Amino acid sequence: MSASQEAGSDRIETIKVVAKDGGLRVDRWFRAHYPLVGYTHLQKLLRSGQVRVNSKRVQANDRLEAGDEIRVPKVVREPPAAKPSVKPPQGMSKGDRYLIERAILYEDDHVLVLNKPFGLAVQGGTGTKKHIDGILAGMADRFGGERPRLVHRLDRDTTGVLLVAKHRQAAAKLGRTFQTRSAAKTYWALVVGVPKPPQGKIEAALVKASGPDGDRVRKAQPGEQEEAMHAATHYSVIDRMGHKWAWVSLKPVTGRQHQLRAHMAMIGNPIVGDNKYEGDKELSESIEPKLHLHARRLIIPHPAIEGARIDVTAPLPEHMKRTWETLGLDADKFEAREDG
Repeated sequence: MSASQEAGSDRIETIKVVAKDGGLRVDRWFRAHYPLVGYTHLQKLLRSGQVRVNSKRVQANDRLEAGDEIRVPKVVREPPAAKPSVKPPQGMSKGDRYLIERAILYEDDHVLVLNKPFGLAVQGGTGTKKHIDGILAGMADRFGGERPRLVHRLDRDTTGVLLVAKHRQAAAKLGRTFQTRSAAKTYWALVVGVPKPPQGKIEAALVKASGPDGDRVRKAQPGEQEEAMHAATHYSVIDRMGHKWAWVSLKPVTGRQHQLRAHMAMIGNPIVGDNKYEGDKELSESIEPKLHLHARRLIIPHPAIEGARIDVTAPLPEHMKRTWETLGLDADKFEAREDG
């Protein structure tokens, strides 16, 4: 996805459809690149002509071709996803505020980087009363009166680096950076068995599938192309414990729900402790039955300082530290390192 600014306006961008997106319906394209824009809202924008393709009005089910130019208004690029009116969770305590303070890995006037703990949801949902988004909403006073905004997401049981913008301008710029895949993300995981070959790339489109343990994703089948989400992950074995377990580095190219968990399960190496993708079967008593997936490092251009970048590494959570010690793994020996 490439973008150009319309002359004389900062409210409109023209996005050129890249080859891999050719054939997508208009609504599917927006779902992939602007997931926070709801379908109903998109329909209104299409009917009013605020969203156009090659300067012409289109419908949600029209097909795109590589090279098409999509007119994307500012209201789409910077949707009200931050929801500044979100109320803090009921019963929020000083302990909740302290939890956030203790989790801060990096902070400046524009961004906040947290080390997300295990078991804490990033956003609210059915039956979820306590979550990072809500706690941040109750800490507007701590951040100069403006509520911080989530830039990306982690699953409830995934730990590690979580990026938060302190104001709308930073959120918009960081959001575009993630959309153009300019953020370098490295995850660490312990998986069942040893992947073969020891390093490679998994490319498997995903579709949502309900299950007894709640929402999950699976590999798309023939005939499901319209609803399938392209997903790609690079993996590399860092160390192995015989044929039983392997410590792997995972680098997602795309950012789909449960992508890393589903991809590793697809190649026969589910992440240890993953009860949605068969990673919780036949675990040793010495390993805690918790998801062993950690967002280890994030490198991303700074949203407000030209030429600068944010580069943050999160220490392993306690349950993974104990597992590493039990298995004789040295987290300090193989630190996540990137050149760019």
